[in-house]
Amino acid sequence: MSGFTYKDIYIEDGGRVLEVNILPEKYCNFDCIFCPIGKSQNKVDVQRSFDGYESSLAELDRMIESTKAELVFINSKGEALVNDKIGDIIDFIKGKGLHVRLFSNGYLLGRDEYIRIANKCDEVVGEIKVIKEEDFRKIQRPIEGYTLKEYISNMASFSKQYNGVFIFEITIIKGYNDDEESIQKIKNIIKEISLDKVIIARLEDEVFKKKLGIADERFEEILNELLSL
Repeated sequence: MSGFTYKDIYIEDGGRVLEVNILPEKYCNFDCIFCPIGKSQNKVDVQRSFDGYESSLAELDRMIESTKAELVFINSKGEALVNDKIGDIIDFIKGKGLHVRLFSNGYLLGRDEYIRIANKCDEVVGEIKVIKEEDFRKIQRPIEGYTLKEYISNMASFSKQYNGVFIFEITIIKGYNDDEESIQKIKNIIKEISLDKVIIARLEDEVFKKKLGIADERFEEILNELLSL
């Protein structure tokens, strides 16, 4: 299996956004229990080479032209940074005069080789879903040796040296980070990372929503509290 996949072009802040997945299947350094893509068979945090790069790049070129995209959002099945051609893909898009947004779970943003790649982008999106070490290991199931403390530290160090827009997505999960103590910890994390933009989200997949979804009223309370910082 090879090739990039795309979502339909959409408008955001008046601009045309083309969202592209550059991985043939799920390759990630996490294996979150609530991942809508499913279980990871390829748990990695080092770069891999994938077939069909030249044809995929040609297809990306055609997609950019046909959709008249103004921003390309690299949002992949897992961690896009593990594609060993990602730096070249970003350079190609930038060479066409377009802005690039990269979605990463954020853990790899503490490594020099990945920092250099992410620094090419106009926008980088990192994320966090739990705020306790035991929950991080239990429900995000990262590669052995990963810690929540290092995860946060990696994004904080990246943010401090990054000249683009660093966006932080926080997913509120029932029973894990929706209590008042957790919200206070999230506030501290937001301050530590020094962010340009914060997005508060919740699980929308119907499979996980019943058990881990946040009620509308509580979600609004959390939203107001965190976005008022």
